[in-house]
Amino acid sequence: MSLGATMRDLHFPGRSAVYARNGICATSHPLAAQVAVAMLKSGGNAVDAAIAGALVLGIAEPQMTGIGGDCFVLVKPAGSEDVIALNGSGRAPMGLNAADLRASGLSAIPIQGIEAVTLPGAVDAFCRLNTDYGMKSMAEVLAPAIHYAEEGVPVAPRVAFDWVDDLPCLKGAARDFYSFGGKAPAVGQVFRAPGQAEVLRRVSKEGRAGFYEGEVAEDMIASLRALGGTHRLDDLSATACDYTTPVSGPYKGVELVEHPPNGQGATAILMLNILRHFDLGAMDPFGSQRAHIEAEATKLAYDARNRFIADPDHTTRLAHMLSPETAAKLAALIDPKRAMPAAAPLTEAVHRDTIYITVVDRDRMAVSLIYSVFWGFGSGLASSKFGINFQNRGAGFTLAEGHPNEAGGGKRPMHTIIPGMIRHNGKVLMPFGVMGGAYQPCGHARFVTNLTDYGMDLQEAIDAPRSFSGPEGMEVERGYSDQVRAELAAMGHPVVVPAAPLGGAQAIRIDGEVLVGASDPRKDGCALGY
Repeated sequence: MSLGATMRDLHFPGRSAVYARNGICATSHPLAAQVAVAMLKSGGNAVDAAIAGALVLGIAEPQMTGIGGDCFVLVKPAGSEDVIALNGSGRAPMGLNAADLRASGLSAIPIQGIEAVTLPGAVDAFCRLNTDYGMKSMAEVLAPAIHYAEEGVPVAPRVAFDWVDDLPCLKGAARDFYSFGGKAPAVGQVFRAPGQAEVLRRVSKEGRAGFYEGEVAEDMIASLRALGGTHRLDDLSATACDYTTPVSGPYKGVELVEHPPNGQGATAILMLNILRHFDLGAMDPFGSQRAHIEAEATKLAYDARNRFIADPDHTTRLAHMLSPETAAKLAALIDPKRAMPAAAPLTEAVHRDTIYITVVDRDRMAVSLIYSVFWGFGSGLASSKFGINFQNRGAGFTLAEGHPNEAGGGKRPMHTIIPGMIRHNGKVLMPFGVMGGAYQPCGHARFVTNLTDYGMDLQEAIDAPRSFSGPEGMEVERGYSDQVRAELAAMGHPVVVPAAPLGGAQAIRIDGEVLVGASDPRKDGCALGY
């Protein structure tokens, strides 16, 4: 596996990885990275820094994430190589009933309907993580986000690009809080969220009760019920995160560590298990053969995801999904010269809006945190008083009767967001994440193979062009040549150039006394260290 010995050609535009000794944050917006590093420098640890930065991202990238959303976290404590998983995903209200929805004529959860709104789990998870692992008070951790919510953040270029696409979904109060007179902001316009600043002030004084009880809770539930939701105050107050055990799998000398279901991390492990049956290293890293094999592995692994991943209490075939024998049988179905039809129709809603932040501190505590409202601006709905944007994670449920991921009251839906870590020789080498909704497991597998099969360094592995065989066709970024696109089309792939680049990524490598951070140029962010 590459340990970063390669050097990019400095004649060409690009960015270098960031080297530092005491701490690094890599994320998708520079203000959040700066806040995280400031938190480290003032005596906080990686947990404090990651939470502080993530909450700033809710103001800097409001189309991607916010306090009405969910999170998943992997933590490597200082002085340990154990990895702890925290599931900060909320549940469906107890009043959600698949049979009733089918009886009303629905065959799927409406992508941005009130039926898709699940309870927000991230704030509870942040409070729990701060209590159990943080060094700073929650008031100190929340202070930067309160400051930026009040003062405002100039809209960055990628954020402005996404905002235009996502604007049409905004309805009612959400349109008031998240548009500029009904229009998307221009680059550099300042976005403020004073209502969210007030919510965060209450959380800083009262902890989770400031969000899940009292006036803030009443605003959320009254707004949801006015929109036709079955949500109740006791649904909200019952929201609680859970510690759980990561899942992992080996690949060519490293171990990929993922969050377990209801996240889709097992899909990335299955993909790598399939790809082990092919000599990727003998293929051109940016040629059609590698892209084809990866596309076929994606179809097979995602079909398994759609069949098996659900609420942890309902996921019964995880061992089968992670089994090397399962991967071997799937790999045998791949024709090296011809694209297969879709392995099965994608029945769960997928999209590509989320944020990722990773932090490693001077004591080598490492945090891999992903935080999202699912689609751009989630459900497109918001609470009427404080402007809390509601997620649409319930669109990850299916209405297929008897399916483990069938919608139901109190259940967690299948989630697309997955934080990752890589172990090497039993030690955590690298927290990393790849944003991009459905693309994420494919992105994790590609990142790992870029490092292992092709010896790319950290920044090069993130910068490299991407392709993805998903519901929109075979999406091939412009970083690939026209010849590769033509060769893929000749194999039977429905090739398209995506309107937006595929996802975004960040990673930090722990290399003895030096930390190396990298951040994706597809986003506005950076890695910063000290």
